Amino acid sequence: MYKIILKRILDFCLSLIGFIVLLPIFIIITIYLIFSNNGKPFFFQKRPGKNERIFSIIKFKSMNDKKDNKGNLLPYEKRITKVGAFIRKYSLDEIPQLINVIKGDMSLVGPRPLLIEYLALYNEEQKKRHLVKPGITGWAQVNGRNSISWEEKFKLDIWYVNNLTFLLDMKILLLTLKRVIKKEGVNSKENLNMELFAGN
Repeated sequence: MYKIILKRILDFCLSLIGFIVLLPIFIIITIYLIFSNNGKPFFFQKRPGKNERIFSIIKFKSMNDKKDNKGNLLPYEKRITKVGAFIRKYSLDEIPQLINVIKGDMSLVGPRPLLIEYLALYNEEQKKRHLVKPGITGWAQVNGRNSISWEEKFKLDIWYVNNLTFLLDMKILLLTLKRVIKKEGVNSKENLNMELFAGN
């Protein structure tokens, strides 16, 4: 019952309330980013969701698009804006994803939506992470985030899929809140430059 109906109701209600509460912060950050990112406050990227259905994830744009004379994007250190560094430090860049949850593309809790390019690299077990909606936070995020290997992260994702319950979701949300408050492993430079998944 929870997986099929109640989780979606909870996602919608909590995300809507959260978005309304955070709306003043959302508006302020949007205005700042409009000026610091040449009128582009948001970052959109195609990601696979439940059953590998593709959707556009929404985040605040924390880096500019400056490139070198060869057309390649400059390193993180030269593209991150002052506002961008601040919102990443406090995970405020994730706020627009509440819109994804309200729309039904994502859940508050679930495996993080990764790059489309990874779909062809998963083995049959790893593909199970797409049996549920991706989340803003997840079991892997509160158990090491990007400090653990891809193999460990996928194992945690699949464990979540197989053990999804209301109590587990509440535990993950509380642990996430604790990590954000304490800034434990939240959007550090190392997390931003994590090695790409190259397959098994």
